Amino acid sequence: MLRLPDRAKASVENCAAFIKWLLYSCLTGVVVGLVAVAFHVGIDIAAGLREEYPQVIVLLPLAGPAIILLYRACGMDKDRGTNHILAAVRDAEGVKLRTAPLIFLSTIGTHFVGGSAGREGAALQLGGSLAAYTGKRLGLDEMDERIMVMCGMAAAFSALFGTPLTAALFAMEVVTVGRMYYAALVPCLVSSSVALLAAQAFGLHLDGGYPVYDALKLTPLSLLQAAALGVLCAVLSILFCVVMHASPRLYAKYLPDPMLRAAAGGTLVLILTLLAGSQTYNGAGDPVIRRLLAGETIPEAFALKLLFTALTLGAGFRGGEIVPVLFTGCAFGTWMGPLLGLPHGFSGALGMAAVFCGATNCPLSSILLAFELFGGDGLPLYALCCGVSYMLSGYYGLYSEQKIIYSKFKPLWVDKKTH
Repeated sequence: MLRLPDRAKASVENCAAFIKWLLYSCLTGVVVGLVAVAFHVGIDIAAGLREEYPQVIVLLPLAGPAIILLYRACGMDKDRGTNHILAAVRDAEGVKLRTAPLIFLSTIGTHFVGGSAGREGAALQLGGSLAAYTGKRLGLDEMDERIMVMCGMAAAFSALFGTPLTAALFAMEVVTVGRMYYAALVPCLVSSSVALLAAQAFGLHLDGGYPVYDALKLTPLSLLQAAALGVLCAVLSILFCVVMHASPRLYAKYLPDPMLRAAAGGTLVLILTLLAGSQTYNGAGDPVIRRLLAGETIPEAFALKLLFTALTLGAGFRGGEIVPVLFTGCAFGTWMGPLLGLPHGFSGALGMAAVFCGATNCPLSSILLAFELFGGDGLPLYALCCGVSYMLSGYYGLYSEQKIIYSKFKPLWVDKKTH
């Protein structure tokens, strides 16, 4: 038991640490939040220009090699993307500041020419690298630097997606599944909240999430329906992860030269776009998600979005995986959910949350995502659908550096990377 002077000393140290992290996390939220706002605006401008001049997709075969050359010129041709940020949190690997401008420019370029990619996964790299540099400038030790990286991840995710609670918990949960970094709770919450305020100051995320008006209440029947959809979403999340990991391996097997891979990937995406007859599957796809939740059904959309994304990112284009995951889940849910007797929009929302959960292995973040995007109606069913998807998705995941510490079926230590 601590003596009174020791208790007093510990209390002072705790207060000092609290104030320190309030200041550091506010600083991270402002810096990363403002950069993320610029990133958001840049992607919106790029997507708007492509919508106005759809013929720019003919640049796809050239844009991929240009991105490869950009990374090579900066000495980052071996960059592992989001996986490196996860390793920085868990194993204290160094993160270079140049990661931020590179992912910033290359992701905007990918969206401009019509590559299928998201923005939130790229935001984890953007925020993580900026926060790591800030931590070094502040002279933080190795342990505090890890918390700073998580703060940066949370801030960028929040500023881009408008979900501060999800962003904070995701930064803590995604690195090591089964072991939360609770020391980062307050810093991540503060940085994500400050980043959201910065985004809202520029007019972003003022209209809430996605409207879902047909959520069901918890009944024996709706419980069974949500669980059944969760099973199917687990299978889809496994398929998504397998295809996303297999794509770069297949490219490398048949096209060892990264430049040729990027050119070939851009050409394939261009051909598929022309065959599809529209740019429904290019870019992130947020407008299509809104159309699907509003009542549209495109049975083949989930498979095509997965194919477009795997061909884009596997070839060496840069961007995130999260919005394509949400797109895939929404398209699958709006097709399969009504067959199970679920309302159209609600089943799309369930699919978004559950496939995200299965692909990222982050059940708590997924439940909060459903709450922040769709509201509290039907929350027990979102939680059940996500829980089933998490349990049955096994040890598959989007990020190869993610570790699952405990078995999904028993309180058993497994400590293995996802695949």
